Amino acid sequence: MTEEKKRPSAAADFIAGNMSGMAQVIVGQPIDTIKVRLQLDHTRFKGAWDCGLQTIKNEGFFALYKGMASPLVGIGAVNAVLFAANSSIKKAMQAYPGQTLTIGQIAIAGAGAGIVNSILASPVELLKIKLQAQYTEGQFKGPIDCARQLIRNDGFSALFRGMYVTILREIPAYAGFYSGFEVTKRYLTKDQEEEATILQLMASGSIGGMSYWLASYPLDVVKSVVQNQNGPLPQGLYVTRVMKEIIAREGVAGLFRGLAPAVVRSIPAAGATFTTYELCMRAFSS
Repeated sequence: MTEEKKRPSAAADFIAGNMSGMAQVIVGQPIDTIKVRLQLDHTRFKGAWDCGLQTIKNEGFFALYKGMASPLVGIGAVNAVLFAANSSIKKAMQAYPGQTLTIGQIAIAGAGAGIVNSILASPVELLKIKLQAQYTEGQFKGPIDCARQLIRNDGFSALFRGMYVTILREIPAYAGFYSGFEVTKRYLTKDQEEEATILQLMASGSIGGMSYWLASYPLDVVKSVVQNQNGPLPQGLYVTRVMKEIIAREGVAGLFRGLAPAVVRSIPAAGATFTTYELCMRAFSS
């Protein structure tokens, strides 16, 4: 993010992050549903297009928005924490106010923000995945009902199933997310000699979004599988065990199932995320 002479407050960072998260969900939820369904069921669909068509045919168009309530509210809060944490870490790394950080420092700040972000992201995404995995009117009526049932059956800790793998995913994911955005924006704005236009912000955000998935996708597949499971919480270093199970069942390609729709989704979704955030911060700075 371009450093402004007049820095907005932490509250402004929080509000801008919240707005950007909502924009991300509104733009990207349908393709996210397709991605999750491909990750969880390797026999039902022939690919992303077939998954989308079957979902609409069997459940109606709005089935693509299953689980949206949880991320619409939750991802707004998640992104608020994410962007606020990222700004705080970058500020702590600066030798003086307004210093331009290296891309390596941007990546480190992104990774640190990803760890903080996991605290909220893990339960929010768990509820979303549980709802997206329902092919009919099933066990859960909505995110609140889903959370209530999980807590009743397995205790409050059930909401944090997959926390470990979420943290492992978020570290490389947000290092790629923020550094991909920053590299592209600096290139398009001639190393920040000029303010980025909306199109430049959209393009930079899209590259950041694609970098997010390319840096972390196998871990996201493991996370989806683990969070959709029932029963006792997984113990120990379960990430490698689940990866081996996926490879044994589907081959290495199983760790990349759903990658294409995830990358396609990231183009408008991450573009909207960064553009909304940057424009909000500019408004707060003026």
